Amino acid sequence: MPHTFYAPDLTAATATYTLPEDESKHAVRVLRLGQGDTVELVNGRGGVFSAEVADANPKRCQLRVVQAQLIPPRSYQIHLAVAPTKNLDRMEWLVEKATEVGVDTITFLRCARSERRELKLDRLEKIAISALKQSGQAWLPQLTELMDFNRFLPTVAPETTFIAHLEEGERTALARVAADGEVCCILIGPEGDFTPQEIEAAFTLGIRPVTLGASRLRTETAALAAVHTVHVVREI
Repeated sequence: MPHTFYAPDLTAATATYTLPEDESKHAVRVLRLGQGDTVELVNGRGGVFSAEVADANPKRCQLRVVQAQLIPPRSYQIHLAVAPTKNLDRMEWLVEKATEVGVDTITFLRCARSERRELKLDRLEKIAISALKQSGQAWLPQLTELMDFNRFLPTVAPETTFIAHLEEGERTALARVAADGEVCCILIGPEGDFTPQEIEAAFTLGIRPVTLGASRLRTETAALAAVHTVHVVREI
């Protein structure tokens, strides 16, 4: 398998591409790529390109694009809205695994019981790019800044949005209701769960409650399970 590099500004019209200095150094000094070696480039927007090393310069490695392919998006999109955990390592794990499995948007929620009130996306975006290259995905998920829960609710379509919570009451298995609509949005709360007020606010807008199974899952586990469930339901 050829080595994969992320090239966000690459288009089908591009004939040559120069890797940035850090990637050039990695390609030439670490991977020992030389003139004529084949690499793969992805732009995170469905473009997958085959290229050859034209100039193995460790500061400006130049590539010649020989083939371009556009991978169309799925017929459905998955929007994960999750309250980040206090331990950032767990969110990094989630971003990595959700990117590998396939997710289109991850919105980070600031809820009443959230212990993490601030979040920097730089490292999470780098983790998503690394997971994109490793997994062979063609579409990079969009990561959004922390948003207050009550501000987020009106931005989604309630008929295809679901809230997973642990409060008493009737809930439907996500697998039974996630089969329709162009976008499936799942809300996952913080370690202390959504408050009754937040759950009621979702219900008022027509957002339906769902369960991910009998086990009490950690935030990041529940989020990944939700993404995988939607894929399974849609691809049967």
